[in-house]
Amino acid sequence: MKSKIVLSRFVVTAALIAAAYAVLTYVSAALGLAYGNIQFRLSEALNILAAFTPAAVPGLMIGCIIGNIASPFGLIDVIVGTIATGLSAVTIRLLSKVCGKLTPYISILPPTVFNAVLIGLEIVWFLPEGVTWVGFCLTALEIALGEIAVCTVLGIPIYFGAKRHLNGLL
Repeated sequence: MKSKIVLSRFVVTAALIAAAYAVLTYVSAALGLAYGNIQFRLSEALNILAAFTPAAVPGLMIGCIIGNIASPFGLIDVIVGTIATGLSAVTIRLLSKVCGKLTPYISILPPTVFNAVLIGLEIVWFLPEGVTWVGFCLTALEIALGEIAVCTVLGIPIYFGAKRHLNGLL
């Protein structure tokens, strides 16, 4: 019986995170901030939840799939974005085990790096001039700056709020 409760809690937590990620992605899209080389995707701040619960990993990935359905880059963004989000969430989860008090600050790095590289490559792939080193570097930098901004301004407060109010529940 206890294993059913644990599984139910895991599924509900993952579903809530997925729903929040998808909604925040669509809010960002409505503001013109979700897709393209300049992104301030509010949903990316939720990556920090992987530090608290393993349910955040599938939750973030499913939320990314749902959020990227509306992407102008189509199926490729669903696939590449989900891979970047999954790698970020797993890395944050692993880092949270060893970083202690530095976790909220170190957790900014995985989404920044994975999104800058993977989404940066995805976007330059579609540039009219094709893939160029300069185009990739500029796009990766733009993506990285957006990730750093969102994960710092929203992600770190989410971390401390979750730690204070949800730590025992997650």
